[in-house]
This record gives sequence, C-alpha cells and structure tokens, in this order.
Amino acid sequence: MQSGEMEWVRRAQAGDKDAFGILVQEYQGFVYNLALRTVSNPQDAEDIAQETFLRAWKAMPRFQFKSKISTWLYRITMNLCYNRLPGLKREIMAEDDQFLESIPDEYFPNPSHDVEIEELRTLLHQQIEQMPPGYRMVVMLRFQQELSYDEVSEIADIPLGTVKTILFRARNQLREVVRYYHEEPVWNL
Repeated sequence: MQSGEMEWVRRAQAGDKDAFGILVQEYQGFVYNLALRTVSNPQDAEDIAQETFLRAWKAMPRFQFKSKISTWLYRITMNLCYNRLPGLKREIMAEDDQFLESIPDEYFPNPSHDVEIEELRTLLHQQIEQMPPGYRMVVMLRFQQELSYDEVSEIADIPLGTVKTILFRARNQLREVVRYYHEEPVWNL
C-alpha cells in the first residue's frame, strides 16, 4: 500500500469522512465493475457497491493492514455477490464446469493490423461476457485488475488451485475462439 493511501486509511479509521470519501472515489469504479461482472445487473451492482462502502466504513476501524485496501474492498464486494447469488461460489468450485475464462494477450497475432486486433479483442470480450458470473469475475480480477493469483484467490475466497484451473480453462477456450477466428474464410467482394 502506498504511503499516501495508507494515510487516507488511517484518517478514515479515525472517523475522517473526507478521507474515506477519497478512498471511495479511488475504488468505486473497480468495486462497481467487479459487482457488475459478477451479477450482470447494473442495479444490483450499484446496490452491492453502495453496500460495500457502507460495510467498509463501519469496519474501517478494524482494518489491520494485512492486505491492500483494494483487496479488502474486493473481498467485501465478493461476499455481497455471494449473498446475492447463493450458488455462485459452488459454481466456481465445480470441477466439471464447462466454461472457461481469461484474456490471453499473447494471442493477438499480426499487431500491425489494428482493425483485426480490435475485432479479435471485441470477440474475446464477448466470449468472456457469456461465461458464468464466477468465471467472469476471476478473469476480470486477474486480467483487468492485474491482480496476482494469490490476490484473486483471497478476494474470491476460493483455493489457489481453483483459480489456476479456471484461468487455464479460460485460456484454452479463448485459444479456440482465436483459432476459429483465423480459420474462418474471408470473402472478398
């Protein structure tokens, strides 16, 4: 945690609402996007984001700096998502789940073709959006938020091995999308 952020947290712990407001401004987009990707409903995501910060404010005096403030906020958000979607955690843990997730940057061939890259990126995002909420959430945390596997495991409250399995399956599924994309015939009119 950066020293400036640590100062805002300490001030918020002491009851400084303005300091907490700065933390809210810093993380509200991330919290909302995590909730939205998980529950797929903008109104529910707004409710979860608001509840996240309400709970964070109430629990702020007990924050112990054992993790980053972002990890702590994401964890609160995920707990609220699990409450909203009772089967979500079970779905994430299911070994035989047929869905996969991730955004493999290494599979954007021909970087000189900006249009093709953007089209492929859009296709991959569409594939990710079709994944179950738990898978979308793991992918977003790892690749959009650039969190480590350990941080994703902590935030999602799932074993590290499950995170790795989800991301492995996601890469494989998305490789197939990329392969199909490049094999599809292009018709010149």
